[in-house]
Amino acid sequence: MSKRLLLVLIAFSLVAASPGTFPTQESQGFRKGVTVAGIREHQAALQAIADTNGGSRVAGADGFDASAEYVHDKMVAAGYNVSYQEFEFLFVGDKTPPVLQRITAPAASYVDGIDFGTMSYSGSGDTTAPVTAVDLVLPPGPVPNTSTSGCEAADFSGFTAGHIALTQRGTCTFRTKTTNAFTAGASGIIIFNEGQPGRTAVIFGTLSPPPVSGPSVGTTFALGQALANGVTNGPTGITARLRTDTLAEVRTTRNVIAETPTGDSNHVVVVGAHLDSVTRGAGINDNGSGSATILEIAETYASQGRTPRNQLRFMWYGAEEFGLIGSTYYVNSLTQAERDRIELMLNFDMVGSPNFVRFVYDGDNSAFPVGPGVAAGPPGSALIEQVFVEYFDEMGLASAPTAFSGRSDYGRFIAVGIPAGGLFTGAEGAKTAAEAATYGGTAGQQYDPCYHLACDTYANVSLTGLDQMSDAAAHAVLLFSKRNFEQAPLVTP
Repeated sequence: MSKRLLLVLIAFSLVAASPGTFPTQESQGFRKGVTVAGIREHQAALQAIADTNGGSRVAGADGFDASAEYVHDKMVAAGYNVSYQEFEFLFVGDKTPPVLQRITAPAASYVDGIDFGTMSYSGSGDTTAPVTAVDLVLPPGPVPNTSTSGCEAADFSGFTAGHIALTQRGTCTFRTKTTNAFTAGASGIIIFNEGQPGRTAVIFGTLSPPPVSGPSVGTTFALGQALANGVTNGPTGITARLRTDTLAEVRTTRNVIAETPTGDSNHVVVVGAHLDSVTRGAGINDNGSGSATILEIAETYASQGRTPRNQLRFMWYGAEEFGLIGSTYYVNSLTQAERDRIELMLNFDMVGSPNFVRFVYDGDNSAFPVGPGVAAGPPGSALIEQVFVEYFDEMGLASAPTAFSGRSDYGRFIAVGIPAGGLFTGAEGAKTAAEAATYGGTAGQQYDPCYHLACDTYANVSLTGLDQMSDAAAHAVLLFSKRNFEQAPLVTP
C-alpha cells in the first residue's frame, strides 16, 4: 500500500467513524487523576469561605469575591492564562424576611424557605387582602407544563383591583404572570408550583430585571392548593397577608476565565460552571459541585502535562442565580468572529445531588421536543449528548436525557447557535419509582432536598454521583481537547 493511499484511508476513517466514539480506555489515565478527594478539597474551601461570610457565596458579596479569588489563584498556580471579567448587575434580595399568613380561620403563618420564598426581582409591599384564583388547573394536568394560569391578560378579566392574585406555574414565564397581575391591579401575587411529580416543592423563581412593582412570592403546590380552597377562578374566600421587603442595588461581580496557554485558538472548547450560590446558603452542590469538578479537571490536565490540540477555556460564571447574568455578559461581549471560534460549550451545574440521577442534556431534542420551556440544541449538540451517553453505556451505567430548559449557563450559548451539552444530577424535581429502581435513592424525594436552602453544605453531596459524573466530565473534556475539528467537525457539512 502506498503511503499516500494510507494517509487517505486514515483521514477517511476519522470522518467516517461514529463521531461520538471515543473508547473509555483512552481517557482512563486522565480520569484516574481526577479524584473525588481533589474535588472535595475544593468544596471544603468553598464551604470555609461561606462560613466566614454569613453562610453564603452570593454574587456581589464578599463570599463570592473570595470564591473567585480562590479559583483564580489555583488556575494561576496550574499555569493557565487567567483573567477576571468584571460586570455590573442589579443585586436583588430580601432586606428583611418575607411574610405570608392566612388571616381567615384557621389562621396560619407559613415558613420562609420551606413553604414559600420571595421571587428574585420582587418589589416590596405589605398587603392584607382577599386571594383571587386565576385560571388554575386543579388537580394538575399531565407532565409537563399544562397550566396557562396568568399567561394572558384575559385571565384577569373581572379581577378585583387590590386583591392578591393566586397563579400557578406553567407554560409561560413568572415575569409574564406578574406583569399581567400588577397590570390588572393586584396588590401582590402568589405563584404556586404546578403539582405534578417533581413540581411540588417551593418555587424559588426569578422574574428577571427590572424589579416588579409589588410583592411576589413562590410557594409549594400544597400551599397554593390550600389557598385556592377548591376555587380555580375567582375569589377563594380566603384573606391573606403578603409582605416583602426587598433591596435592589447595582453591584459589581466577575467571571473567572482560565485558558490553556497552548492549543488552537481558532477551535475553542468552553468548559463552564457557575460559581455563585444563592443568598440562603453555601451552595456546595449548587454549584460548588460543578465549580469544583472543572477546577479539579483543569488542575489535572495541567499536572499531567497534557498539550491540547484545541484551546480549553475554563470558565466560572458569576450571578447565575440572578438570571444567568455572568454567562450572558460573557457571550454578549464576544464579536461574531470570537463566537465562531468556539466549537462547543460543556456545562456542569449540580453534579453531586444526594438523590441523584445521571442526566445528560438532550442535545438532539429527541426526548424533549422544542416547545414551552424547552430550547433547541444547535447542530452539534446531538454529538455532545452522544459522547456522554456512549461513555455511560460503556461503563455499564444508565443515564437519562434532560431538557434544554434554559435554566443554566448553556442557555445564552445555544441562543447564539453554539453547540452545548453537559451533565446534571437533578434539583427540586422528585425522583420517580422507576428512577429509584435504576439509580438507587429514594422515590418521591427531591433529587436535592437542600436545593437553594441553607442546608446545601459540604454534607449535601453524593460522593458516588460526584465520582461518576466527574469521570464522565473528564472524559468529555479530554475528548474535545484532542478532537481534530478540521477532519471531524461536530456537524458534517
